[in-house]
Amino acid sequence: MSDETWLVVGLGNPGPRYAGNRHNVGAMVVDEMARRAGATLRAHKSGARAESVRLAPPGGGLGPRVIIATPTSYMNVAGGQTKALASFFSVDLDHLVVVHDELDIPFAEVRLKRGGGEGGHNGLRSISSSLGTKDYHRVRVGIGRPPGRMDVADFVLKDFAKTEREELPFLLDGAADAVELLIHRGLTDAQQVVHAPAP
Repeated sequence: MSDETWLVVGLGNPGPRYAGNRHNVGAMVVDEMARRAGATLRAHKSGARAESVRLAPPGGGLGPRVIIATPTSYMNVAGGQTKALASFFSVDLDHLVVVHDELDIPFAEVRLKRGGGEGGHNGLRSISSSLGTKDYHRVRVGIGRPPGRMDVADFVLKDFAKTEREELPFLLDGAADAVELLIHRGLTDAQQVVHAPAP
């Protein structure tokens, strides 16, 4: 297997009950990547839904092979399927990208990092535990903090508010762009673009 193969895992909970939740925005980003590639995520022996696509570089040509996937397990045990995918496709952990919701970033902002803590995110905890390392790329999709005294768990397991849903397509588009930049240009260059203040 080429060392150019990447694995992009979008975190969420399975089934229609959770599909529109803030906690599922990582899976929504991977669905947007599939839409762009004209691909359909299919059941894989890892248990996840996955598909192999080619990520064409901005100048055209044949880009790297990318496995895009969403676990079908619940968020807090997503690590097992993520590890199984990385093993099946022989993906080095420096080519693993996990896309997830992030409370500590304002809604509609996207940030990139590698390694570090999980910030209480159960999906990341499960992945770090299964892989035995925290040293993988994260695309952090901002959902903001709950209003007032709303419980964090209630907030992330609610659908986006009406005003947020109007902006959501732009957020998913920007986050998918960020994943592609990370793969094509590396973390540092991608951070300079993605983290730059809006003009």
